Amino acid sequence: MKAMVVDSFVENGALSLRHLDDPICGDDEVLLNIHATAVNYVDLLVTSGTYQFKPKLPFTPGKLPAGEVIALGRHVTNLKIGDRVQSLLETGGYADRAVAPADECYELPYNMSYNEAASMALGFDTAWFALHMRGRLQANESVLILGASGAVGGAAIQLAKAHGAFVIAGLTDLSKSDHIRALHADAIVDLSNPHLRDSLREQILTINNGRLADVVIDMLGGDYFHAAIRSVAWCGRYVIVGFAAGDIPTLKMNYVLLKNIEVSGLQVSDYRKWNKKLMSQCYHEIFRLFEDHHLRAPDYTCFRLEDVSQALTLIKTRKADKRLILTPQI
Repeated sequence: MKAMVVDSFVENGALSLRHLDDPICGDDEVLLNIHATAVNYVDLLVTSGTYQFKPKLPFTPGKLPAGEVIALGRHVTNLKIGDRVQSLLETGGYADRAVAPADECYELPYNMSYNEAASMALGFDTAWFALHMRGRLQANESVLILGASGAVGGAAIQLAKAHGAFVIAGLTDLSKSDHIRALHADAIVDLSNPHLRDSLREQILTINNGRLADVVIDMLGGDYFHAAIRSVAWCGRYVIVGFAAGDIPTLKMNYVLLKNIEVSGLQVSDYRKWNKKLMSQCYHEIFRLFEDHHLRAPDYTCFRLEDVSQALTLIKTRKADKRLILTPQI
């Protein structure tokens, strides 16, 4: 097999192409021919050693690869040779083969390609947990999504619409409005507006019939947090997913008390580790909605495995305008 390997944690992650022996699956595992793996911002953190979980060196990065089952452990009964699956592997996706636990692989819908599966992975499961587990979003409620043009943001728009919510997309760059409207967001708010601490609240009151947002999904942090926390309705829920803006904000808790609001965080990989039943429910619902044409995969650009450094550079420099997918079999 061929794989991109990290031997040491350095800035930008030094990756080298290696030819290795094929892995052998254990009793409860399957061997996958990997067809597609998304390149994500978090991969830059993992390969540089700045992520909260450090893999043991040397390792092959790449989260949630999609592929074909080509070998079964002797205790595996839920899958068969030839099944097309989405795996939940936290590492190992930057390769053409990998071993995965059988109970962490889900069969793809008949109408979903490997590339589409990879383009949806990590974004859609994160959005699902943010909306439904942490935000407890209900039909006919309003949800403000900060960083709506990103992978998680776009997924959250689609999932919230499929759930019957009123979706408000927050953009720092209004040139991306057409893309957001194509995802059927109900309204767009301008996060580049001066005096955002007050202007965001006023924008939401105007477009939401005088009501603030029942749920906020925040991928940005920083000053956007301080504006959005003032835009939460009474008994609303604020879900922190990340800090793409760079700064980690703080909050005076008397504000939480006075407005009866909840502030929670989401680390989706914990669900993959500690609640596999709930993760299975997440993926089955996402796949059902895709199969019924209520969700669509993000646009993507494909890269060969050996060109992954180019893809990571596009992620780091924020020049990626689509999802970036590695296709190791090409």
